[in-house]
Amino acid sequence: MSRLRTIADELWTGARRTDHLSILSTMVPLEEVAPGVAFHGGFANVIAVTTSDGVVLIDTGSPMTAPVVHQQVRAWTDAPAHTAIYTHGHVDHAMGTAPFEAERPLRVVAHEAVAARFDRYRATAGWNTAINTRQFRIPGLKWPTEYRYPDVTYRDRLDLDVGDTRLELHHHRGETDDHTIVWIPRARALCTGDLFIWAAPNCGNPQKVQRYVVEWARALDAMRGLGAELLLPGHGPPIFGADRVDQALRDTAALLHTIHDQVVAAMNDGKSLDEVIAAVAVPAELLERPYLRPVYDDPAFIVRNVWRRYGGWWDGNPARLLPPRDRALAAEVVALAGGIAPLVARARAAAERGDLALACQLAEWAHQAAPDDAGALAARKDVYRQRADGETSLMARSIFTAASEGR
Repeated sequence: MSRLRTIADELWTGARRTDHLSILSTMVPLEEVAPGVAFHGGFANVIAVTTSDGVVLIDTGSPMTAPVVHQQVRAWTDAPAHTAIYTHGHVDHAMGTAPFEAERPLRVVAHEAVAARFDRYRATAGWNTAINTRQFRIPGLKWPTEYRYPDVTYRDRLDLDVGDTRLELHHHRGETDDHTIVWIPRARALCTGDLFIWAAPNCGNPQKVQRYVVEWARALDAMRGLGAELLLPGHGPPIFGADRVDQALRDTAALLHTIHDQVVAAMNDGKSLDEVIAAVAVPAELLERPYLRPVYDDPAFIVRNVWRRYGGWWDGNPARLLPPRDRALAAEVVALAGGIAPLVARARAAAERGDLALACQLAEWAHQAAPDDAGALAARKDVYRQRADGETSLMARSIFTAASEGR
């Protein structure tokens, strides 16, 4: 069994367990996974398909991985690159065309919303530098401002014939509004982009734009109807075998459907966001699936994202509609507590009894009221570090870690 198939089987059976880094670190050299279809496992995956007119690339990787991807594709085939398809416009998927275009012009195909994404990225480069530095813990990261825009776009579906090979492009909203899945009928292979990533879906990211929960679930339902025997995801290893592919798609859809439907039902009952969060029960058996563990996003964030989609940014608490400034509220809490030291003591006591959510809020108030107080600084560092250590999702760990470091 090849290394790639071994990793895929070990993850599926639980012999190898996913964690908050695993979906970003399946670094496997390019390997042929079906006749004329090769898979490169990296920070984001790249799929190469040979046709009688040349190579089709499904995603191209990032500027950091582009040279390696190009080298490995060239070791696999010397056929010219003909077309690149972006599954979506995230920079880890759509920034690796340059080495291939140095050889000859390349046709780039994507959903029509990709161009608007690139425009937004250029307008918010500073913000994206900040949030991605925090999320991925990459010092010195600088968000790009130059992008390879697509030459050919489509809206709902595009059947693309490249030489002797047909590729079906289907648009679905999910993690992004510009997502494309690619179906390769000759290989019974489904390229999902980030609609499947070997983790609970990235559908609630607290620092980024709207995700589309129910549309994502419906996309997974639609993918099941294709009858794929090979699933090539945006992150993590392939899934081999029709039964496993169907199960992975079915369970992921079920997770999203139940979260979405429970939130909407609670909203229709007039509950506030705080009450909605308490009302939603995420099936534990789904989160224990090897491909659905909350190691990147957190289901609690998905709940909030459904609320944001339908209910706006206000959480239903009238005191928070036009609230006081954070520092003004913190100063009042400190006054009620009798000073910084008693509030810090209560924060540490809450942490000791395991109530880290409350401990973080108390420590945050102490720090906001007295940013230079040594006791408040130390408590804030300690409770956020404990909070980070107890989280499974990369997003929560990264934000709490940054807070513990004073950022």
